[in-house]
Amino acid sequence: MMPPLIALEHVYKAYGPKAVLVNLNLVVYAGEHVVVLGRSGSGKSVAIKCIAGLTKIDQGVVRLMGHDITHSDENALSPLRQKMGFLFQSAALYDSMTVGDNLAFTLLHNQPGLAPEVLEKKVRATLQNVGLESAIDLMPGALSGGMRKRIGLARALIIDPEVLLYDEPTAGLDPITAKEITDLMLRIKADYHPTAVIITHDLACAAHTADRIVVLHEGQIIQSGTYEALAQSDHPMVHAFFNP
Repeated sequence: MMPPLIALEHVYKAYGPKAVLVNLNLVVYAGEHVVVLGRSGSGKSVAIKCIAGLTKIDQGVVRLMGHDITHSDENALSPLRQKMGFLFQSAALYDSMTVGDNLAFTLLHNQPGLAPEVLEKKVRATLQNVGLESAIDLMPGALSGGMRKRIGLARALIIDPEVLLYDEPTAGLDPITAKEITDLMLRIKADYHPTAVIITHDLACAAHTADRIVVLHEGQIIQSGTYEALAQSDHPMVHAFFNP
């Protein structure tokens, strides 16, 4: 078996006296979509930020695409981040830029000197892939919550990422829009074939997108498996999550 593309080994992270991640061990293999489920405050978002190198851990090891990034600085992380897309929970768009400029800025950061006609073609094609080419000249303030998520996802996709990180992709959306985002994630999985980590507490999203699910509780994984297997678990915390 090939080594994992992402690995957290015995990771410990605390903020002051509060331990958020405790001996966390997680591996994700190339092409795999792993969902991290857990209640609010279980450490899900901190874990994904550790994978991206946005949060430094106190103990343990973080490996990304074959590199130990545990103590890496921004210069060392930059080449890896050029292969990684991150959909932030808030979409994190630049409010002073149009939708098209948000995507162009990200692509030019990865590929400086790209010809203007090539840049525009790539921006339009990526927006078309998420069904929002018509929004290219809009400002983020004019977008609905679902549209912001789609544009955030387009910005993550425009670099053709090897790794895609989703932080609560359906949070704050109504059920119909959440299903649309989940369907889009499935299409991206089929078209782009990224390795993905999906942080969520949305069981419907997890059921449809996951190859494997891990359940995080108090900073560590208490069980992992397919959605069907975990739905039948007799572990009290897992059972409560799948049978509210």
